[in-house]
Amino acid sequence: MGSGKRSLLAVAVTVVCAVTVLAVPGTAFASPSPTPAPKTASPTAPTTAPDLTAPPATNEDLEAVREKLDELYHDAAVATDAYNAAEEQAKKQSAELVELAKKIVEGREELDDLKDRAGAAARSQYRGGGLPDEAQLLLSDDPGDFLDGAGRVIQGQRATNGLLGEMTRTQQDLEQYTRDASAQWQKLENNRKARATAQKTIEKQIAAAEKLESTLEKEEKERLARLQEQAAQKAQTTWLGTGILDGATTGEATAQGTRAVQYATAQIGKPYVWGAEGPDTFDCSGLTSQAWAGAGVTIPRTSQEQWRQLKQVAVKDMRPGDLIIYFDDASHVAMYVGDGTMVHAPRPGRTVTLAGAGSMPILGVVRPGA
Repeated sequence: MGSGKRSLLAVAVTVVCAVTVLAVPGTAFASPSPTPAPKTASPTAPTTAPDLTAPPATNEDLEAVREKLDELYHDAAVATDAYNAAEEQAKKQSAELVELAKKIVEGREELDDLKDRAGAAARSQYRGGGLPDEAQLLLSDDPGDFLDGAGRVIQGQRATNGLLGEMTRTQQDLEQYTRDASAQWQKLENNRKARATAQKTIEKQIAAAEKLESTLEKEEKERLARLQEQAAQKAQTTWLGTGILDGATTGEATAQGTRAVQYATAQIGKPYVWGAEGPDTFDCSGLTSQAWAGAGVTIPRTSQEQWRQLKQVAVKDMRPGDLIIYFDDASHVAMYVGDGTMVHAPRPGRTVTLAGAGSMPILGVVRPGA
């Protein structure tokens, strides 16, 4: 099959690998089976027609394609988590920036009011003859007036000092709010750049996967799908074969867990779209976070933060509604529904579905609402 389907697939996999990494300038990619040009070209030599009868790809070829697709979609999932994390941070920072802006407006209004009060005090002194209250007090001949005036002077001094102190504090607060707003704006801009970078990575990985799949004929795509299903079943059988669920203390789902499972399973058949959290499309952590939100429990948006922040439980103790985190980098998450089964949003081109809980490498299990 050197010049047939097998070599074409090899070329496709090689090209896809090349477009998913940063190419080194000047790097050249050789044909897998180059044909040297003849020393003397014959004017009557017939051109070689393309081989349109190449045999279909072998299972070995398709297995290589399956592994490469898994790699590409895994990298897209990692980038999706990064995008979602940046999106969540941006939402939080935007809200904080709005609050800081409100404080700045309120602070300016308060400072204007204090300045008006200070101006009124100055005008009052001017109307009193331009003399301070202490001087006017010394000119009084009435002892009663003198004592009453002394009290008013002390109160006036305290009020003036308090007014000046409040103006100073308000001015300092305004300056701090402005500095905070500037820092928050910079964080917002950094997250915008992080989202843009993650989006480019996601789109590049998905485009590479689609390009690779486009090299397959219909029959080959069907066989590839069967190979993918067989690989998942083999992983599930191996996982169950370890006896990890034998004698498991799997308990009944809580009322909230039951509602979360009902929400998640009601989404079966809806498409996966990266960055989506419903109601019509979902990515993996969008499905789990929205399912638990529907049960009245707020959990982190991304699979990595769900793994980091939620309570971890042993696999043998998991119950319906718990979240299963996959891969060493916590780049995928599903919801356990019982009997060794989970529901999840798999990857681009797929829909929300049920699958074996052990069909992918499990990192651990976490429990929302614990």
